[in-house]
Amino acid sequence: MFDTSSGMVLDEIISARRTYRMFRPDVPPKEQIIGIIQAGLAAPFAAATIGGKGSEYFRQFFVFPRESRGLAIAGGLLMRSVHMMAEDLEKRMKHSPEFRSKAEPFSKRLEMVRKAGVVPGVETAPWYIVVAEKKGFPPVEQQSLAHCLENMWLKATALNLGFQLVSVTGQMGSDPEFCRLLGIQPDAFELNGCAVGYYQEQLPPSIRPPADQVTRWIE
Repeated sequence: MFDTSSGMVLDEIISARRTYRMFRPDVPPKEQIIGIIQAGLAAPFAAATIGGKGSEYFRQFFVFPRESRGLAIAGGLLMRSVHMMAEDLEKRMKHSPEFRSKAEPFSKRLEMVRKAGVVPGVETAPWYIVVAEKKGFPPVEQQSLAHCLENMWLKATALNLGFQLVSVTGQMGSDPEFCRLLGIQPDAFELNGCAVGYYQEQLPPSIRPPADQVTRWIE
């Protein structure tokens, strides 16, 4: 079905996949965004956990263009979540030195976002995409979303587009206002998100060790 050259191209795309945080102002066409979403739809999912429940498809996508009213609302709700997470971490770190040692690096990143006043990727990239995965049992929706976003990431890379995960989206599945904006029921879906656009400057491939250095063959 595929020849050796297909594998080589895939290897190049995987190697070139990077996180881009700086985007140009020009906007990739909707056709490319649809192609990225189609790649996400092709990702595996935990079929046994959701069965055939309901008429609504288990995976949904919501696309916000930059400078849209919807994005302004989403951005405000995401920033509110960042503030709440930061305040909760600060309280917990005050009462537990052990927890502080684990959480302080993340707390500092949240503080940087708070000072910037904008969630990275949201309102800084041409497109913000939220992916929703219907909840089932056992709860493996975030694993399915990871497969979905990886497919989308690789497709964006193949299109020479920058891609950035917007992980704070994962905290919004229980937020009534955010879910109302999407038109879904709170707590019915797990969420995650990403930003897509033309990157300002191409980054070199990330450095990874050779596979044989991190692989053990168990017989």
